[in-house]
Amino acid sequence: MHKDKNNTIKITKELTNLKEVKSMLGAVFYATQDAISVVNKEGLGIMINPAYTKITGLSEKDIIGKPATVDIAEGESVHMQVLATKKPVKGRLLKVGPNKKEVLVNAAPIIVDGELKGSVGVLHDITEMNKLSEELKQAKQIIRKLEAKYTFDDIAGKEASIVDAIEKAKKAAFTPATVFLVGESGTGKEIFAHAIHNASDRKYNQFVRVNCAAIAQSILDSELFGYEEGAFTGAKKGGKKGLFEEANRGTIFLDEISEISVETQAKLLRVLQEKEVVRVGGTKSISIDVRIIAATNANIEESVKQGKFRKDLYYRINMFPIKIPSLRDRKGDIELLARLFIKKFNQEYGRNIEGIKDDAIKALIEYDRPGNVRELENIIGRAIISMRINEKIIEKKHMPKFSFREQSDKLPIDGDLYDLGSGTLEELTQGMEKAYIAQVLKENSNNKTKTAKVLDISLRNLYYKIEKFGIK
Repeated sequence: MHKDKNNTIKITKELTNLKEVKSMLGAVFYATQDAISVVNKEGLGIMINPAYTKITGLSEKDIIGKPATVDIAEGESVHMQVLATKKPVKGRLLKVGPNKKEVLVNAAPIIVDGELKGSVGVLHDITEMNKLSEELKQAKQIIRKLEAKYTFDDIAGKEASIVDAIEKAKKAAFTPATVFLVGESGTGKEIFAHAIHNASDRKYNQFVRVNCAAIAQSILDSELFGYEEGAFTGAKKGGKKGLFEEANRGTIFLDEISEISVETQAKLLRVLQEKEVVRVGGTKSISIDVRIIAATNANIEESVKQGKFRKDLYYRINMFPIKIPSLRDRKGDIELLARLFIKKFNQEYGRNIEGIKDDAIKALIEYDRPGNVRELENIIGRAIISMRINEKIIEKKHMPKFSFREQSDKLPIDGDLYDLGSGTLEELTQGMEKAYIAQVLKENSNNKTKTAKVLDISLRNLYYKIEKFGIK
């Protein structure tokens, strides 16, 4: 009797514990955010939780007692696979319910005392995963956007010529048209390209800048259009995307476009006409959606006349031309720009320069600079570097001596007056460019890397100019 009583107490306690466990498991089953469905060994639904209904749109009356396949919109039932193999299934993508909700499913067999009793499946709503993935993608795109770091707010000027260029560029930003930026070296063509991209609906996609003069013509095709595996000796396994593919849905800026070969021009024309590229060594056409912004500092019309630049390509890229004015055509902006550069260099150099004297501004206005805005920036930066730490105002004495015209037909280079002589504007400009490059080379002890950095051009471009001008 005593023994029976103890057994009854033990069974009662076990039942109580079992109820508690069942209650706890039930709480978990109904509270979890993941959808759970359970079928018996015949594959008929016996349990679902509220999360399952929320995700799939199917209620208990739709599932309980029905075959495991009833909830499948696209794909095969993992429950039936588990029951057939007695093995778990992981990471299966399915679409379930009337709304074809995309879910990730894990399922496992229910085995009691070695006997298969059914299958339990857990459905993860991957809509949220896709959303997070898209947010991550957008974050990466925003990070990429930093590659196009300038906006129209970074283009300063009040003169009519620059205001007109800015207004045209803003209009261009809201069209898909190819933009052609024309202007002398240092006028700010790249800043305009950045600003157009950042004002367009492509701003969260890639901005790719290509200096066509800085890439050897022998590899320019493979860089622009990509290549297939085995296309040439040294080609990467699996091939490589070209810059046009990298810029898909974004913008590609082709700087110094006049420098590309006629053969590459033909391939570029195909991109513009067909909106597709063919990789080097390949035959398959790859569709792309890319806004092209081209730029040149050369007289491209003359190149067309000479047969160095394809006429049909010129017409294609010249759909939305924008002339970027030189600084000598907007001298009223020199003081404004000088003060902006002072602020910039104060931040970069940790200085506290308060301004610039009128005589220094007057000298800058009188100097007919070949380097435009870029050279003005260089002059201000060098002036600040040369100032004593306690000096707060830039004076004419602080600026490089070669920066000023002392005679109407002479340019001071390295203490000597360079005779400009007479000739066409292009001839005079090239003569001045040659003298200036020679001067900067001398200042940097013929160090090509430092010289290219001071001139703000690529090393390859510097070597090209040294050879072109015969600089010793």
